[in-house]
Formats: sequence, C-alpha cells, structure tokens
Amino acid sequence: MPIQRLQTNARMSQTVIANGFIFLAGQVASDTAADAAGQTAQIVAKIDALLKEAGSDKTRIVQATIWLADHKTFAEMNTVWDAWVPEGHAPARACVESALAFPPYTVEIGVIAAV
Repeated sequence: MPIQRLQTNARMSQTVIANGFIFLAGQVASDTAADAAGQTAQIVAKIDALLKEAGSDKTRIVQATIWLADHKTFAEMNTVWDAWVPEGHAPARACVESALAFPPYTVEIGVIAAV
C-alpha cells in the first residue's frame, strides 16, 4: 500500500494519504488574537485547502476531533462548524477540552477524510 505525505518536515506531515483515506494533522489558527469563532473559521479554511490539495473536500470527511482550550467556547466554535459542514455530510465527531500546545490557541481540529 503506497503512502503519500504532503507538506512534510522533520517532525510531521500536514497530510498523509493511505489506503483511500486522508489524515490531516491537527490544525490551529494562524491569528491567535482571534476568538474561538475566528480561530475555528481560520482552521476550517486550512482544512478546505489541505483536502483540496489531497484531491478531496469537506463532504468526504468521515471523522473529526476538536480540542477546545476551554469548554465554555463550545457554542462559539459550533456556530462556525455548523455553518461549514454541508447538510447531510456531518462526520463522526469528538470534542474535548484540553490544554493546547501553545496557550493562545483556543481550538485545534484534526480530520480524516476519504479520497
């Protein structure tokens, strides 16, 4: 089974394509001054771009994991998420509160999609 890695560095790949699936690294916002909704909007735009580069799109996401630095931002994140997910294409999803790698991050999202 061939494995393709995109946007790879010494530590990680942003995208790994294997066995008909696309695995994205956890995505975070570029502008950490934004609130949870703003960070979520930045992240879903990154996910769109990475999936496009891999030959897929958000309608093919099968699983998503969302990490929130504070569960109090759940509704704020969901406002953006719900507007972004196409009707009839909601993936399996988990959302947890967790300390993120860099304190200004409020949201991180990882997804698995079909090619």
